[in-house]
Amino acid sequence: MHEHSVISVAHVTKSYGSLVAVDDLSFSVEEATCFALLGPNGAGKTTMMKILYGKARPDKSAGMRIDVFGHDPRTHELEIKSMTGVAPQDDDLDEELSVLQNLTIFARLYNLPKHAARERIDFLLEFMELTQKKESRIRELSGGMRRRLIIARALLADPKLLILDEPTTGLDPQVRQLIWDKMRGLKKEGVTILLTTHYMEEAFQIADRVTIMDHGRKLMEGNPRELLETEIEGHVLEILDKNAVSRLVRSESDRVRMEEAEARVLFYSSERETLRRMAEGLGHGEYYLRTANLEDLFLRATGRGLNAGQ
Repeated sequence: MHEHSVISVAHVTKSYGSLVAVDDLSFSVEEATCFALLGPNGAGKTTMMKILYGKARPDKSAGMRIDVFGHDPRTHELEIKSMTGVAPQDDDLDEELSVLQNLTIFARLYNLPKHAARERIDFLLEFMELTQKKESRIRELSGGMRRRLIIARALLADPKLLILDEPTTGLDPQVRQLIWDKMRGLKKEGVTILLTTHYMEEAFQIADRVTIMDHGRKLMEGNPRELLETEIEGHVLEILDKNAVSRLVRSESDRVRMEEAEARVLFYSSERETLRRMAEGLGHGEYYLRTANLEDLFLRATGRGLNAGQ
């Protein structure tokens, strides 16, 4: 393990028959930080998460090592689970019960004393802004409320590690921003967060470190802001109609990189002025000049085509 790492993974592989879901993956996570696994559907993100808390078993391979707060999930699954809260991608709340009843049942599974459980539940309902809904049945809740409840449930036992699998998929911007703020607060309180997401803005906002992966393999890793500075040009000119490309103002000295999407053409450059000059012959509705973002880097790393699972 690195000196301050609380999670260390080395050379982990997981196969399901001929499908290699995780392929020789290594990474480490420091305490009280957010580490994000980014990748298309089927990249192996969820499988890697399940390996960490003992729900999936990695293949036996030379040099493989998994250490979670000093424990190996293959031999000390319960110890890791006692320190871990998991908010799964799937909604598995009991539809027939109320918000309060769902949390109370899980508190019993954690063997929390009745009085302590009630205090913790009240705190988490307030923390996730669900106090007014505590007597509501699950089927009466919006999608955003259900996701917040699943995260609250994952926090019941005051975990040292919080695993969030696609926590804000399908949620509106207000709920997404609220969850991001709560995650920032948890980090300040010393909670380590492992996140899978395909929202690049989410990873950029809250992750201290990201691994971009595809087909089970790591493509690149680092702080998201540093990756943007070192791995991709700073500016993008999006041509929204391919027919407009012929009217671009080009010179031999322009150092630009071109990518083609389905109906667009994108030009990347470290010099914004170069791209602005190229677009001088176009109308305002034909192009979009912007700063490069993590999604651009993600697409450069993984490609713009769809995987079979998408």
